Amino acid sequence: MLTLNWKRFLPNTIFLCPDGHEECKINPAGFQWFDLTKDDPIYILEESKKAETKLQKYIEEVKSEYGLNNSQICLSGFSQGCMMSINLGLTGNQNYNCIVGFSGKIINQDDLSKRKSSSTKMLLIHGDQDAVVSPTFLLEAKDFLIRNNIEIETKMIENCEHHIPIEASSAALNYIKNNFQI
Repeated sequence: MLTLNWKRFLPNTIFLCPDGHEECKINPAGFQWFDLTKDDPIYILEESKKAETKLQKYIEEVKSEYGLNNSQICLSGFSQGCMMSINLGLTGNQNYNCIVGFSGKIINQDDLSKRKSSSTKMLLIHGDQDAVVSPTFLLEAKDFLIRNNIEIETKMIENCEHHIPIEASSAALNYIKNNFQI
């Protein structure tokens, strides 16, 4: 849905939106990168790393097919997609242009701080009424990123649950345009 709006303002842009590789147990019409119904941090970390490997392979294929380098790529995602974007953006061998994340969190701060090998700047946006991924995770992520010298901007959307409202989409679009100097 975002790409339909963003394409009008980013005409020379390729939008690729991979779904999670598993059917979502909570929402059978959707997909997931890992099962969050299991309240086991070790399981979630292991499964998220497997998903990272799949996504990294996909990104390398896209880079090869379109002749891109990391500086020409913005990683973006919603919920688990945001979580995966943060991990990929900070563990890659070089910075991406930027990360735009909606309603996510850092999966495991200890693990990420050990694996951090790049410092991709990012914008994280969250709804203050999110009952799926608590908005406190935005503040925890911001603290972690500042402590790890990552350029971070955040936006808390008032009266917003677990979705991407127009205000968030517009803020993200402006951030992307500024970072790509469009």
